[in-house]
Amino acid sequence: MNVIFQEIDPFDLWIWVEFVDPPTTIEQQYLEEVFNSWFFLGKLGGFNAENLQVQETGLDLSYLEYNPLQADSSLMAVMHNMGEFEYNGRWARCWFDLGTSDALALDILINALSQFSEDYVAIANLVIGGDHPEWPIASSEQREAIQQSAWN
Repeated sequence: MNVIFQEIDPFDLWIWVEFVDPPTTIEQQYLEEVFNSWFFLGKLGGFNAENLQVQETGLDLSYLEYNPLQADSSLMAVMHNMGEFEYNGRWARCWFDLGTSDALALDILINALSQFSEDYVAIANLVIGGDHPEWPIASSEQREAIQQSAWN
């Protein structure tokens, strides 16, 4: 699986997945479950690089004294929003507002999708950010206008 970073706006981020073959309905559901789980952890503040007490301890975690006050004193790092998945042939895409979550979130997603590609559904490319020349996205202003018109 190739990982390609394009222009990144964490508050207006498209993530693109190109499968090796067009995904079946069940494969689409698997992919969406990975992203839904990732987003839910982000919504709960799981990707907070200011509070990595276990990681920073090293290999010997026995009898680690976890400090809940350190967790409480770190800045919130939560994802804000996730759009619906869209599919076009071998491509899938989804929009995210990563909010204040840390870049650690993207590393975790890449790691998970890499293993997902090995074990479940082959992914050719994971594209983070930017636009697709053959499948353009509406600007954030256009999306907002579409959402507003849907409510009127």
